[in-house]
Parts: sequence; structure tokens; C-alpha cells
Amino acid sequence: MSKRISSALTGVLAVAAALAIPATASASSPMPDVVAAPKVSASEMAAMQRDLHLTAAQVNKRLAQEADASKVERTARKTLGAAYAGSWFDAASGTLVVAGTDAAKTSSLDGVKTITVAHSGAELDGVKTKIDALAGKAAPAGVTGWYVDSRSNSVVVTVNRNAETAAVQSFVAKASALAPGVVRTELVSESPRTKADIVGAYPYYINNAARCSIGFTVYSGFISAGHCGTPGSVATDSSGALLGTFQASTFPGNDYSYVAAASGVNLYGYMYGYDGYYYYVSGSTEMPEGSSICRSGSTSGMHCGTLQVKNQTVNYPQGTVYGLTQTNVCAEPGDSGGSWLSANQAQGVTSGGSGNCTSGGTTFFQPVNPILAAYGLTLVTTAP
Repeated sequence: MSKRISSALTGVLAVAAALAIPATASASSPMPDVVAAPKVSASEMAAMQRDLHLTAAQVNKRLAQEADASKVERTARKTLGAAYAGSWFDAASGTLVVAGTDAAKTSSLDGVKTITVAHSGAELDGVKTKIDALAGKAAPAGVTGWYVDSRSNSVVVTVNRNAETAAVQSFVAKASALAPGVVRTELVSESPRTKADIVGAYPYYINNAARCSIGFTVYSGFISAGHCGTPGSVATDSSGALLGTFQASTFPGNDYSYVAAASGVNLYGYMYGYDGYYYYVSGSTEMPEGSSICRSGSTSGMHCGTLQVKNQTVNYPQGTVYGLTQTNVCAEPGDSGGSWLSANQAQGVTSGGSGNCTSGGTTFFQPVNPILAAYGLTLVTTAP
């Protein structure tokens, strides 16, 4: 099966000659020959134009602005220290917006929009941690999650408007009492759900039954969603060939897993876009809120949108999961565990969400760097 390879380091590079790549490949395998192509491949450009409502020139400009914003965000965190209260990319202006509690320090930042707020990021994180403790292993089913909202300088508890039971109201009241005036409630139309049972970026089957997606390749196997399998579960590809065995998995609490590759399985650092292209994974630099992001899944293909909120707690029917990132990218059953890229930087693996790719929806991913740190893993990366 002939495929092409794409990159978004400064854009996307296409393969000079067609190349067949297995689900995973050896880290020591030679790189394919590539030649410079337009800054964004036709397929990724089409997805970003469609979902972000941008022209080709606007896509390239935004990617450059977001890369700069990521650097500025790190500087802002160091400069403000304890006064840092969050930051996000503002697509309208193409710059980072930084919130802080110290007006003098905040105004000293160059090249960014700044606002002065009442509560620091550490204070808001502390309130969210208290709500995490209040929930324990699971909150009432109608409570869909909670997160720090830097834009409103508050902690938001999301509730399914169709499931506001007495237990939900009690939980919200207790959460609000933890920090009066800081915690607010937001109603949503659907509750999130995990998206196991199906295929994501590359399909794998758990014990020859349920299907999930490979998230990212590491030097000894791959990472994916935690709800996909438990230690000892066997992962095979669509032809029944052994890929590896689950070595570690956590869900709920977090939603990530590590599968150790079987002997002889090759490892490649790409994400397949289900559009005829493979996309380079060149690192895992975390992008700020407001940045564009793309997800690949075999059920719905590649879709793009915006990274909305970090460190959200999500209350699934199976239990509460912490530290997820919320996006407005759609996903459907079968996309679980799959890859998320911002430009060519790995961001996370699909956890769950609500809605679909017909009407739109909300999807959460488990950030990739905490997974790598938890298991002591290193991404297999590719570069032009």
C-alpha cells in the first residue's frame, strides 16, 4: 500500500517516492528521501481550512504565530513567577494573552497582550485540586468535569443540563463553597464518554476483541489510552500479527497506557492522517491554550480545531479522570487512543468526549509529556 509522508515543522514535506509504512517501525530504520513541498500538504491544508475557516496563507501565518507564542509563554511563566495566572493564544491578534496578579510585572512583558486578574494560577489550581478531592473516585453522573478557566480567572464545573439531579446540585454547592466567587457552573448538552472499541491513527485490537488506536511510538513500543487495556492484555494489528503486550495502564484517574513492542516489530515516528499521508512527529513541545491542533482517527479521519482548556477534570461513567485537555475538535467512537499534533509536535492521545463529526463536539486528550514521564519513555521522532 503506497503512502506519502508529511511534516509540519515549518509546514509539511511530502515524500518524493511512495513509501509503505507499517503500523510501527524500527527506530533504526533509514529515513525516507523527502523533498521540499508547499508549507502545508494539500490534505492537512484542507482539514485546517475546513475546520478553522482559514485560507492557506492564514494557516501558515497562524502556525508561525503559535510557535512564537509557545516560546513567549515559557518566558512569561518565568517572569511572573507566583503572579502568573494563565495564558492563551488569541487567534484574532495572532499573539499570546498573559494574565497575572501583579500589574507591574505583567505590564513588563513585551510582545504580548496582558491583563491583571485577582487570582493566580496556583490559587485556581489549588481550588481545582480541592474539587478533585471532593469528588474522590467519581462525582455524580450529571457532573461532566471541572477545570481552571484562565480567560475568566475562575474554576468551572460543567454539568449536563439534562441530568441535574439532587446529587449533582449537592456536589456543585459543595464545590462552590470551597471558593465562593471563584467556582462557577457551566451547563453542557452532553456527557463525555470514552471512545474505545475502535480504531484511531493505526488500529490495534485488545485480546482479539475491542479496538483502539496507537497514540505515539516510543523506543520500546507505543502509548495509547488507558481505558483501552490493562497490564497483560495483548495488542495485535488488523491482520492478527502481534504488536505487543500492555505493560502499564491507568484509568480512571488518568487515561494512558504503555504497550511494549513484541520482538521484530518496527517502530516509526509518524502519525497517519487517513488521507494518504504520514505526518512527522518531531517532538512534544506543549502549545498554549488557543493554539490550533489536529487529531487523526480511523473512524472520522483527520480533523482540526482549537486547544481550549488544559488540566481539566472529566467525569466519565467509569470514573473521574484528571489532567485532560479540552478541544473543540470532533471525534467519534473508534478514535480512542489516537494521536494529536500541533504542527509536528505531539500533544496527546484521545481520551473521550461528546458530539460527533456531523454536528460537532468536544473531545479531550491526555497530554503526552506526562505519559512519557510516568513510564520513563522517549518518543521516536522524525525530521525532514
